[in-house]
Amino acid sequence: MSRIVIVDSGVANLASVRAAFRSLGAESAVTRDPDVVRAADYVVLPGVGRFDAGLQALRRSGLDSAILECQRAGTPLLAICLGMQMLGEGSEESPGVRGLGLFPGCFGQLPPSVRVPHLGWNAVDWQFGQGSSGGAPPLRAGTAAFANSYALAEAPAGWEAAWTTHDVRFVSALARGRTLACQFHPELSGDFGMELLQSWLTAENTPSAFGPTNVAATGAGRIEPAASSGLTRRIVPCLDVKDGRVVKGVRFQNLRDSGDPAEQASLYQQQGADEIVVLDIAASPQGLGTRLETIRAVRERLRIPLTVGGGVGSVADARRLLSAGADKVSVNTAAVRDPSLIERLAGDFGSQCVVLAIDARRSGDGWDTLVMGGRESAGIDAVDWARTGTDLGAGEILMTSWDRDGTRKGCDLELLAAAHDAVPVPVIASGGIGAEADVADAFRSGADAVLAASVFHDGDLTVAGIKSFLNTQGIVVRI
Repeated sequence: MSRIVIVDSGVANLASVRAAFRSLGAESAVTRDPDVVRAADYVVLPGVGRFDAGLQALRRSGLDSAILECQRAGTPLLAICLGMQMLGEGSEESPGVRGLGLFPGCFGQLPPSVRVPHLGWNAVDWQFGQGSSGGAPPLRAGTAAFANSYALAEAPAGWEAAWTTHDVRFVSALARGRTLACQFHPELSGDFGMELLQSWLTAENTPSAFGPTNVAATGAGRIEPAASSGLTRRIVPCLDVKDGRVVKGVRFQNLRDSGDPAEQASLYQQQGADEIVVLDIAASPQGLGTRLETIRAVRERLRIPLTVGGGVGSVADARRLLSAGADKVSVNTAAVRDPSLIERLAGDFGSQCVVLAIDARRSGDGWDTLVMGGRESAGIDAVDWARTGTDLGAGEILMTSWDRDGTRKGCDLELLAAAHDAVPVPVIASGGIGAEADVADAFRSGADAVLAASVFHDGDLTVAGIKSFLNTQGIVVRI
């Protein structure tokens, strides 16, 4: 059996990568041993978080040399997200830190004119004929899941390149020979990503079969898309979990059983969900084992991003959840009690991994921040807290209207607009969804994603039905 070796740089969520290969019938092994990497039939270099942390981990273990030796020997190499960035010469995130230099170019920060991190689903469009495609996997246009703040602005000579637009155009993938580097996460990109992983494994080399793409070459190694694409709006089912079961009530009261988390997550993925949130509303140290088993079971069924929250009080808690299969962690009460937790999480895992969840209750002209599942007031304005949390490193805000949660009376649109104007990162709207029009209103008020629970669990709405409605309203979603 061919040996797929996943490099453990210490800055990657490995569970989703392994689960994706298992779904293709391919087993993989995780290693920090450079000799195991050298002996591999396939090498995967995933990564999230900071550029300097990733390179330091590779060099500390001698993995940097092993990866380059494999690439020069023609061993199939797949680099994902930070893994792709580490193959370049450097990054503005870590000035003075040398990359592996497999291709020229420095990764620059995405501009402040857009929401950063670039989180969610965006179009990937390939340009063929610029590079050397011999032995490269078949490459087609599609929509992929991203989580990046830095990107490559120019395509290096001799490489096939794919492009994506988030206000500015950037290189979202590179291919040459048996090397494929993706700025997006193929393991989290549904059918499109799975096809890409399968073709990388089988080395089918038929890029021309996918026909012309919507790009035009401009010379000098730089390729400009002929038309822009853009980030789609996300629909996010939330699974409130207690003791390993999905539950739902109103403001976490009068809870009723709504099914098995893994089965529910799989159903919503089939309907077209863009990601899943699992929130353990009764998280406790005693229940840690159950929580981790739940996350592992959900991850095995999912090929889209997974966010996990509830009871995350330390970097160690987050690391366990990420190791079990989460792609992002959500923090709430613990971050209010100790705001430095946000800094520490972002420092270890990157801002794109840190979601600040805020339960907001209207108070006069503003909104009070609630903690402990809504049982206590923190005495902090919710919008101010969102701004502070972002400054500390949170890459996304999950804003829940406590007044609307479970009521199906529509979102608090004033709250969403205020949060959108206050922070430069994506905002997820939560609380009050009862109809398709409520989702459209939330997006028009500034939400980048909309989270809902009871309307999905009770079967009153489906993800596909909401997206069909949004399409008629001119709101761009992933179909």
